[in-house]
Amino acid sequence: MTGTFDFNNDSHRRYNPLTDSWVLVSPHRTQRPWQGQQEKASTGGLPDYDETCYLCPGNARATGPVNPKYESTFVFVNDYAAVKVKQPPYEQSGADDNDLKSRLLQAQGTRGTCFVICFSPKHNVTLPLMNVAEIENVLDTWTALYVKMKTETTFRYLQIFENKGAVMGCSNPHPHCQAWCTESLPSEPAKEFTGLRSYKAKHGTCLLCDYAVVEQQDPVRIVIQNESFIALVPFWAVWPFETLILAKSHTASLVDFSPKQKTDLADLIQKLTIRYDNLFQTSFPYSMGLHQAPVNPLEDETQLSHFHMHFYPPLLRGATVRKFLVGFEMLGEPQRDLTAEQAADRIRAAEQVHYLLK
Repeated sequence: MTGTFDFNNDSHRRYNPLTDSWVLVSPHRTQRPWQGQQEKASTGGLPDYDETCYLCPGNARATGPVNPKYESTFVFVNDYAAVKVKQPPYEQSGADDNDLKSRLLQAQGTRGTCFVICFSPKHNVTLPLMNVAEIENVLDTWTALYVKMKTETTFRYLQIFENKGAVMGCSNPHPHCQAWCTESLPSEPAKEFTGLRSYKAKHGTCLLCDYAVVEQQDPVRIVIQNESFIALVPFWAVWPFETLILAKSHTASLVDFSPKQKTDLADLIQKLTIRYDNLFQTSFPYSMGLHQAPVNPLEDETQLSHFHMHFYPPLLRGATVRKFLVGFEMLGEPQRDLTAEQAADRIRAAEQVHYLLK
């Protein structure tokens, strides 16, 4: 067939060098009619304080402890932690590559600890509704926890993440995130270290440093940027409005930030999340996480680390229509309809003043 290939209309695959994976892009499918599941739109209207909330100041949690009447952030050990500090050791015995059972049925014990971090004492204040100084306080809390895990434990990795919105499985609407610290390196950061290490060995440079340069040369996927950070829809994005916050300089972790970088990151988080909320005039759901140097790194991991944040939001066509990873995405490879460039245009065009404050 003759003609010029059109990235905005013709199906193609895009490569993710961070995880050595591909995503199928099908931009012509954006016109298909939708008769599938629709979620309930977020209506807002939550109070500053909810006497039934397990995370509000002064309230008792489900397991009995009473929260202090905190006035900024509040951190506590998760009452239902996914990993435990104290448990019997487990090492698989009799591992033998010649034995099918020990070759294929592998397990290892893992210890760790989990934290809940409330962003604010207010029950209804999400990141886009906080001011920059308040978000800086959240960053300070993350940094202090990182230092605590680094100095007081031998655990390997601190994964800080936020599940925002009921559609993302968040069980409590009080704005908060979690931090799981484990003695094993989780699979997703491990994949990224493999990608970063392979790129460095082949080219002698940092993959994400080079990627930041490429995106600034032709900023079609950049949503917003400041002196220290870029927020962009990555070329290989899977989720419809996925974004990546990327440090412009090679900075390994939160503890390496200058005061200027910390303020710039808080400012960028606020502006990006406001645009998210304004996109469909709803409290925009997402899963967000930080990737940075392990708290107790091995070998070259600190040198390879380049601080970045992933935002994975599920909304596809509006406040009530979400993207599901099913079928081909589960059995073949991830697929998206909207191109990264089209998504960046949409987020970039969203207003900077939050719709609830107009």
